[in-house]
Amino acid sequence: MHKPAKVQDKYYLKSVHEDIDLLDRKLAHLQKYDVFDTPAAREAAANKITAARELLAKIARRLMDEGIQFKESDLPRSFRSENASKEEPAPTQP
Repeated sequence: MHKPAKVQDKYYLKSVHEDIDLLDRKLAHLQKYDVFDTPAAREAAANKITAARELLAKIARRLMDEGIQFKESDLPRSFRSENASKEEPAPTQP
């Protein structure tokens, strides 16, 4: 029996954006508040979260490149700063 394929539409993209934002917040919390026995343990935990986030970011960028519609307000905060810097026109010198 086959599993139904994941529907990759604007709602799926929105949930991926929400997951990326959650992982960003978890990473910030881990770096600021969580207590670890060694710095290596902290780095290992951060690498695990970062790897999961990068996988989701890759999926989100692929879906956006395929033309899936999304609202700018649905973007994770980390993506908003990337898009703002891309969309700002270069300053012109007189």
